[in-house]
Amino acid sequence: MRRPKIGLALGSGGARGFAHLGVIKVLQEEGIPIDMIAGSSMGALVGCFYGAGLDLNDLYKLSKAFKRKYFLDFTIPNMGFIAGKRVKELIKIFTHGKMIENLNIPVSVVTTDLKSGEKVVFTKGPIDDAVRASISIPGIFVPEKINGRLLVDGGVVDRVPVSVVKEMGAEFIIAVDVSHVNTNLEITSIFDVIIQSLDILQMELVRNREIASDIMIRPHVEMFSSQAFTNIEEIIKIGEEETRKQVEKIKRMIKCWKEPL
Repeated sequence: MRRPKIGLALGSGGARGFAHLGVIKVLQEEGIPIDMIAGSSMGALVGCFYGAGLDLNDLYKLSKAFKRKYFLDFTIPNMGFIAGKRVKELIKIFTHGKMIENLNIPVSVVTTDLKSGEKVVFTKGPIDDAVRASISIPGIFVPEKINGRLLVDGGVVDRVPVSVVKEMGAEFIIAVDVSHVNTNLEITSIFDVIIQSLDILQMELVRNREIASDIMIRPHVEMFSSQAFTNIEEIIKIGEEETRKQVEKIKRMIKCWKEPL
């Protein structure tokens, strides 16, 4: 009897997306295989770093050193405050300039076409281009131009890309949602206004994703800023803890899985 093909749908959420590392670490420790990943925004970044074969311990170290000053290159606001060239260079370095199709496991990077409103999914091409597009929070990052399209954050159309990982062939889907609305957020900047507005707009969308996935992991990281890149260790730890709570259920469901007739 074969096991199901297991897919991870990693959602958007800025710095809170480092919780995805905790999720992956626990799944790996528990011997739960990951056959494919679909990621929006920070989920795409983590998915590609993992797919590039970076050791999880190295990823943990990297995440702790991830400070805004290293990747934010402010520009005169036209279509965004952040040019995004610096973060693109970092992505290229850490994924060794690989193409998406050469990753160790299939990874889909979800982006949004700003003109048509369509979901644009990358399964091949340069990782740095696709991920840079997927993390482009509208109004904050300058959109990324690829093949004549103006692309922004994948989370705008698909915060937790369950349908994408299903289309990749996943038969058992573990979804991770790290972007909840923080009702106690102190709104003090334009960044807070934009990100809080996006979180509110996407709240309804994610409810349907839960039904479509077999397991939904929701690390409670909403008390942390999605754009401050502080408290990274705590964010990762919460990802680990929430996954451990569901490990036995995941194993049981995989064991009881029956191939569709």
